[in-house]
Amino acid sequence: MTNTTDSHVRDGRPAAARQRGPRGRRPRPHRAWGVAAVTFVTIIGAAGFASMPGLLVDPLHEEFGWSRGTIGLAVSVNLALYGLTAPFAAALMDRFGIRRVVACALATIAAGAALTTVMTTSWQLVLFWGVLVGLGSGCMALAFSATVTNRWFVRRKGLVTGILTAAGASGQLVFLPLLSWLIEEYAWRPAAVTVALTALAVVPFVWLLLRDHPADVGLAPYGAKEFVPKPPPRRGAGRRALDVLFQAARTGPFWLLAGTFAICGATTNGLVKVHFVPSAHDHGMPVTAAAGLLAVIGVFDIVGTVASGWLTDRFEARRLLAVYYGLRGVSLMFLPMLLAPSVHPPMLFFIVFYGLDWVATVPPTLALCREHFGDDSAIVFGWVLGSHQIGAGLVAVLGGMARDVFGSYDVVWYACGALCAVAALMSMVIRSEGRAEPAPAR
Repeated sequence: MTNTTDSHVRDGRPAAARQRGPRGRRPRPHRAWGVAAVTFVTIIGAAGFASMPGLLVDPLHEEFGWSRGTIGLAVSVNLALYGLTAPFAAALMDRFGIRRVVACALATIAAGAALTTVMTTSWQLVLFWGVLVGLGSGCMALAFSATVTNRWFVRRKGLVTGILTAAGASGQLVFLPLLSWLIEEYAWRPAAVTVALTALAVVPFVWLLLRDHPADVGLAPYGAKEFVPKPPPRRGAGRRALDVLFQAARTGPFWLLAGTFAICGATTNGLVKVHFVPSAHDHGMPVTAAAGLLAVIGVFDIVGTVASGWLTDRFEARRLLAVYYGLRGVSLMFLPMLLAPSVHPPMLFFIVFYGLDWVATVPPTLALCREHFGDDSAIVFGWVLGSHQIGAGLVAVLGGMARDVFGSYDVVWYACGALCAVAALMSMVIRSEGRAEPAPAR
């Protein structure tokens, strides 16, 4: 006879009790940490696409004769779509579930990266790498991490946000040396194929191990005192994303967060990730050495982002942002004086210093979104991330144009350093709602 007992109740105990284990035994880790681990590995596996733009500039310029401004346009479209897709992706995850959206995103990234190997004109670069990879990567953006964190965690949100944000840096650490070596030894097409295959390889991992909500396995979120039922699918994903935008846009904190995060994107993804390698190469540094330095940034980015998440659970987020942007601006002002044919100690100091600050801004920015926008914070953060990527896209294309006009990147480094000072001042203007005071984690 078929057993009709609820799958979440066995041996007279709900799944939440089974998670704690039998009496007298050490309780097992909460399933939320397993989901966070799956999310971390998924972001690492999809990080190859984010490592490519800076490595493609010189090879595409040499093979096709395209200007750096033209190549920067494709990267700009990629970065802009990466950000603008994020809020809709968060709403789609509410409608269709995390697993389906992320699996489709990885397949789209794989298709776009693979198609670039057969392109012959610049508009195809914009379509394949700019549009397809941009749309796919937008669904793998930080809104993905925010959705997982909001659903599975009540406590330790800042720490988990820092860890998941660091996953992108971990992927950079893995892929940058590999991709730069492939480009140096075998040209850029094998590197693009590697990105495509890696994205595809992660799909079954996501489908089999990721879960949409704690209720799917009969658990309460980590740190919650009560079981939280899974909400029904929310229809009208696009409409909801736009409604949340219109409501948030009526508030001052939204524009301050969007403005500071636009500068964050301009001075990281748009500047260093795209233009550091060609700028160092202009000074005689080998591409593999410059890519290696970017990978080292990824090492310290992991430390800095996790530490920032820990600090965000304990200190006022807006003050942390002001410190992060101020220090980043100072470091960028010094960089043009440090570029040389070889790697020397002052450059290594910059790499460590800048790496600690790379995406340390994410945990406090997300905390401020939660504080001001509550249940809609993941979608609001998606829109704020959109501004981050628009800023990145503008500097990606303008930086390439400045190099074409001035023959040097120096003016770009100085301008972005000044922008960081503006972001530090804007951060201090964001008022506190007093609804989400940071408390020491137990």
